[in-house]
Amino acid sequence: MTADLLLALMIFAFVSSVTPGPNNIMLMTSGVNFGFRRTIPHMLGIELGFGMLLLAVGVGLGALVHAVPGLQLAMKVASAAYLLWLAWKIAFSKAAGGAASAGERPITFLQAALFQWVNPKAWAMALVAMGAYVSAEAPTLSILAVTAAFLAVGIPTATLWTGFGIGLRQFLSDPRRLRIFNVAMGLALVATLWPMLR
Repeated sequence: MTADLLLALMIFAFVSSVTPGPNNIMLMTSGVNFGFRRTIPHMLGIELGFGMLLLAVGVGLGALVHAVPGLQLAMKVASAAYLLWLAWKIAFSKAAGGAASAGERPITFLQAALFQWVNPKAWAMALVAMGAYVSAEAPTLSILAVTAAFLAVGIPTATLWTGFGIGLRQFLSDPRRLRIFNVAMGLALVATLWPMLR
């Protein structure tokens, strides 16, 4: 991979990772409700799950999804159902740190990793990245380069979105403001379905 192509890949990975989407909305919400330490498994689950998705798309899963319309529909239904469940969970969360969060739990490592497989934005990013940056001359090396680029920017961007949430914790310590925030984030998560349903 040339230096120019690698730079373009890194810019694409950063921009697509840092822009709002289901993962980033959930990370910000987790930062507000659970703080940084309790959100780390969520962040790491996103990285592992998305890395595995990238590798799978690179070695042929993306072509299979495009070739089997029934599989595309099943993935859309599963994505929509899971996103709606997560939106409900976020909208009606009562956690905000301290004693109030004792009964609430953040998304686990495994839940975050598995979510990547039904996350419409993750699939779009993986399909575009593998289609644009994998070369026919060195497919294995370029698949690994694409995956490494996304992993390199993934933790910093996940940390940034979690940090946004942590920055809002003081403002959202008021239960009414927190309720409004959580409902707004739940609705924002539902809104991420729009591109998939068009």
